[in-house]
Order: sequence, then structure tokens, then C-alpha cells
Amino acid sequence: MGVQVSDGRVPGPGGPEAARVLAGMLGDPLAGYVRLAARYGDAVRVPFAPRRSWFVLSRPEHAEHVLAVNQDGYVKAFTYRPLRALVGNGLLTSEGEMWRKHRRLIQPVFSRRDATGFGPQMAAAAQRLASRWAGLADGSLIDAAREMSRLTLEIVGVALFGADLADDAGQLSRAMSIGQRVAVLTTFLPIAWGPVSTRAVRAAARRLGGTAEGIEGPASRLIAARRAGAQPARSSGDLLDVLLRARAQDGEPLTDGEICDEVATFMLAGHETSANALTWSLALLSAYPAARGRLEEELAAVLPDRDPAAADVPRLPWTRAVVSEALRLYPPAWTIERDALADDDVAGTPVPAGSMVAISPYLVHRHPGFWSDPAGFDPSRFLPGGDGDIATRHRYAFIPFGGGRRACVGASFAELETVLVLATIARRFRLELTARGMPAPVAQVTLRPGQKLPMRLRHR
Repeated sequence: MGVQVSDGRVPGPGGPEAARVLAGMLGDPLAGYVRLAARYGDAVRVPFAPRRSWFVLSRPEHAEHVLAVNQDGYVKAFTYRPLRALVGNGLLTSEGEMWRKHRRLIQPVFSRRDATGFGPQMAAAAQRLASRWAGLADGSLIDAAREMSRLTLEIVGVALFGADLADDAGQLSRAMSIGQRVAVLTTFLPIAWGPVSTRAVRAAARRLGGTAEGIEGPASRLIAARRAGAQPARSSGDLLDVLLRARAQDGEPLTDGEICDEVATFMLAGHETSANALTWSLALLSAYPAARGRLEEELAAVLPDRDPAAADVPRLPWTRAVVSEALRLYPPAWTIERDALADDDVAGTPVPAGSMVAISPYLVHRHPGFWSDPAGFDPSRFLPGGDGDIATRHRYAFIPFGGGRRACVGASFAELETVLVLATIARRFRLELTARGMPAPVAQVTLRPGQKLPMRLRHR
């Protein structure tokens, strides 16, 4: 057992125990977070280098301070460097003036009003999936994780880039899956990060994923096709069009490298989080038949003879609540990490300059001080009067899309997409888990239900 050490009054493991904790993070980082919080409480300090510590913080007040109140005192943690090597310097990984410039360009595409404009493309893609499933025999076995990944990648391709990514789906899926594993494994390696190490990490991901070009190959082809006029925008002002037409303050356009990094980022982040949210939602509905029955009743009342459109989403409170509860229990972005630029006091926790701070939505969303039956699945908590009601809960008790200026730019897009897809599927089918209980979450860059999730398709 390591001795308990403190930084001020912050508990945590010390000595050999701290080394064992860090080593365990490479195999199962989520379990490591859960064990630390269970043993040491809401704020935990783990020394990981000379005069440097890692803090795991679990309360909404911690999240609010780091992500919003004092967000200028923090930057993306060093743990994002492997991800930057894999998807480039897009919104997910960039900092400073580049991030601010790109965020200003991209934000209008995803405003709540403009995101509604993507509704027809989302609904059409979901209907194509449902039509394909309709041709399968009742009781057919499908991989729900793979199906949701392909669907959300299709939506991203059509809605944001005006492109059909079906031919690239297999390659992109392998590149993203292996890339996430490589990113986790290389996070704490003593690498001198620079062009050489970046190329090495990228090459390792390509080799392990069996793809010669990773994510950036399809991204570069999209850009080249649009420039050549071979792939015109399907809607005015899609994301690719905005990036290609953008001008910096000095009048210079974005470079193809900058555009490629943003396209690769949205290929990953724009479909991975929604795919995971939908997969978890389908699994939870199978595990909790009463919640599924209430969902089917709502859909029968609101949509008795047609599939949903964007305008129907406000009339589907239970469907929205199911998605929110899935995001609470299994937030795709399960940890958000920052490096402290100066000494700080995070809601009573002293954090020295140079420390890494991990705000874990997974832990925040399951904090018993803010959620009743925190590990239980109860969508009704997101209806008026529940502990998830936005009118009464702590604003940072539910942070599936982060918070502050760096909150996920595509939150409105994802919220609309997941509700439309789930409603379209649940009107026509029931999906049943093939094993008892919920699948164990696998924490990489995102929180997945494993690489596969076999479910049995039942026609309603």
C-alpha cells in the first residue's frame, strides 16, 4: 500500500501505489477513475512526475470552475498530444488563436436554429437504415455498434461534407478504433513530442489498423473533389463549403492542411459520440423493458403513421429523456483533461501550476450528492421535477458536451440526430441484447460498449 500524501488537503495514493495506479490506467482507465474516487473522494491527487500531479475531480463545482469560471487558466492537457498526432490540429485539439479563429468560423454552422436544417438529411439516413433492416428476417443478429457507427458516419458525410462516405466506412472505422487505442497507450509514454514522434504515432496507428492513409486520406479526397467541382455542396453553406471559403483576418484562406484537420476531426468527433449515444440507448432500452414500452407509447401517440421530422422532436419528451439518461450514464466524452497554467483553487481544492486536472463527466454524472440512484437508468429524472431537470439541477451536474467556451460545437446537431434516429428505429423495431445485463464500457478516447454489440432484431 502506498502512503497517503497530500497537496494541501488533497488525498491520493503515493509512492509505489501511485505508480501502480498510473500503470493501470493503460489497461482500464475508467476503472482506475472509479477506484480513485471510491477510495479518496471527490478530489484526488496522483503524483506522476517530479513536482507534477494529476488531479481527478468529480463534483459539478469542479467542472464549472475549470471549464467555465477560470477556463482561461487552463489549456488542453498533454494527454491530447497523441490524438493531435492522429487527427491533426482541429477544434478538438488546437489551442490559442488558431482555435478561436476556427471556432468563430464553424460555430454558425451548428447554431441551434441552423442545426435544425440538417433534420431532413438525418431523417432520410435513418429511414434508409430502417428500410434495409425491414428486409432482414425477424430475429436476425446485428452488430448494433457497427450499424450505429455506419449510420452516423453517413449522416456526417452527407450533412457536413455533401459526400457519400460508404466506400470509406470500413477504413475509417478501423482507423478510428485503432487510433483511439494508440492514443490511450501513448498518452503517458516518455515521448519528446514533435514532428518525428507525431509521424511515428500516426504510422503505428495506420499499420495496426491495416490502412495506408488513416483518417486524413478520405478527408483530403473530400477537399480535392470539392475544389475540382466533382463533389458540389448538397446544401448551401455546409461545413466543407464554410472552411473552403473562409478567410483569415489577413485575408488569407485556410490552408488545405488546416481544412483537412477540421474535416478529420469532425469525421471522428462528429460521428463517434452520436454512434455511442445511440448504441447505449438501444442497449438500455433492451435492459429496461418498461422504459422501452413508454417510448413506444409516446411514438404511437405522436407519430402513429409516419417517421419523425425535426419539428416533432419537441413533442417527444420521453425519447429525449431516454437519450439524456444514456448520455448521463455513459457519456461519450468520459474525461476532459486540462493543464493548469498557474496556481489555482478549484472549489476548495488547491491545484499547483503545471498540474493536470481531469474532470470526468462519468463521475460527475454519477455523483450521489446530485443524482438519486445514480447508477440506475431512469429517464424520468430528465422530465420536469426530476433531479435532471435543467430548471433545478446544478448547471454542471450534466456535462455530456463539456462546458464553457470549449463546449462541443456540435451539441445541437448531436441532440437532434440521436432523437430522430432513435425514434425512427423504435417505431419499427425492437433490439434485444443477446447476453444478460449491460455490456461493460470500454474507455478509450470515447466510452464505447466494446468493439461489437450483438443484438437481435425484432420487427414490431
